[in-house]
Amino acid sequence: MINSAMGREEGRSVLDVYDAGVSLDAVPAALVTSYGRDDAGRAWLAGLPHLLDLTLQRWELRPDGPPGNGMAALVQPVVGADGTPAVLRLQPLGEESAAAVVGLRTWDGDGVVRLLDHDTATGAMLLERLDGGRPLASVPDDDAVMKVLGVLLARLTARPAPDGLPRLSDVAAAMVAAVPGALRALHEGDERRLVVSCAVAVDELLPEAGDRLLHWDLHDENVLAGEREPWLAIDPVPLAGDPGFDLWPALNSRWDAAVAGGVERVVLRRFDLLSELVGVDRARAAGWTLGRVLQNALWDVEDGKAALGPADVALATVLLRHRV
Repeated sequence: MINSAMGREEGRSVLDVYDAGVSLDAVPAALVTSYGRDDAGRAWLAGLPHLLDLTLQRWELRPDGPPGNGMAALVQPVVGADGTPAVLRLQPLGEESAAAVVGLRTWDGDGVVRLLDHDTATGAMLLERLDGGRPLASVPDDDAVMKVLGVLLARLTARPAPDGLPRLSDVAAAMVAAVPGALRALHEGDERRLVVSCAVAVDELLPEAGDRLLHWDLHDENVLAGEREPWLAIDPVPLAGDPGFDLWPALNSRWDAAVAGGVERVVLRRFDLLSELVGVDRARAAGWTLGRVLQNALWDVEDGKAALGPADVALATVLLRHRV
């Protein structure tokens, strides 16, 4: 999401709206969905056009195309005073945005988009410009995509996590504790049993949750073509933990293609390739991948859903069936 490759809203841009005056309706709908649920979020949304204008002026940036957005941030392609193309990213201050800065500074462009500047007061980030028109998702060969993701994951997770990041040990312990309440919300007995199996796998791994620097969301849409390297990761949500916890987004990528190719065959092939490239123990990686399924289930329940996502069910079923 740290690039103009993010989905763009139809109609007026945020800059157009700023000229007409601040209006919540002017902010992209995806951001309203993410942040419009409480007073703090609505206040940030209302001030977003002004924040964009103010940051452009402060850093002497010129807009270079329409802004884009995902669910978490507004991104504005820009050109600096020295002619350098970049991307301005605006997101509310919080644990996630703070972790992103820590992670990007630690990686310092090694396999990931480079952080050029950061404003601690607003959380604004200035990032190197990648090719938003060439995401890894545009590559048709599934094995080639998985190889890129696996190599990037190996590089990113090779570093020990610095202080100041959320820890998988805490995240996973909270997940396990939340399972009893989630089970009451799920309608299907098979899905409840699946969630229990995932929780058991996570509970067994908790004593050694790891200390590597994780991306947490590396899939084929979060990798873009670059100039200094063929492919670079974007939009990290850094976490300290076991690299096995980072495989799920890649396994879940291009799910329609996985279904078309035979879910079991594709999942096992992807899992074997990724675990080998990242250099993780297959049993631990399978357990932490089940942990990601558990995490998604808990998020679904929090959102008021009474059933698991079909892709999560299929992926977990394959891993449990083969006891990878």
